[in-house]
Amino acid sequence: MSKAFTREDDTDGELEPSLQLPVGVKNYITPSGYCKLKEELDQLWKVERPAMVKMVAWAASNGDRSENGDYIYGKKRLREIDRRVRFLRKRLEQAEVVDPSRRGRCEQIFFGATVTVCDGSGCESIYSIVGVDEADAGSGLVSWVSPLARALLKLREGEVATLHTPSGVQELEILSVVYRDLG
Repeated sequence: MSKAFTREDDTDGELEPSLQLPVGVKNYITPSGYCKLKEELDQLWKVERPAMVKMVAWAASNGDRSENGDYIYGKKRLREIDRRVRFLRKRLEQAEVVDPSRRGRCEQIFFGATVTVCDGSGCESIYSIVGVDEADAGSGLVSWVSPLARALLKLREGEVATLHTPSGVQELEILSVVYRDLG
């Protein structure tokens, strides 16, 4: 079969479900998260892509492209870079930067809050509510559209959040709420 009729990538151009925003919702992001996305975009566009273009040009000059591993890999990597660049540009264009450190003293939980909670067994955990693109559960950064953040949003210190998990319902007492620079 001709390569003209085969798919070269495994995706349909859609985002992973964890990266999709709910319909009609703004892409909130902290200043540090925005800077990280911008740095990644600059790295890809100004460093990695030009180097890969040079490598592909060199590989193409070697002759037969159909069995040229460097050429085939280079073209594939260029497509990956271009896909990520399009994604980052779109996300940065849609981003609404919210600086949590400017909120000041507030006991209610909103985007950018760093929340200390205590579960039923007395174990304390600290979570910061951040944008979808900067979430990292292992570091305590949870997306504001995650079930945990949705359970916490708009509550205040001293209140109890009810979190529905696969293992059952879990209650989390809110011990403190602070707004600080997350960078």
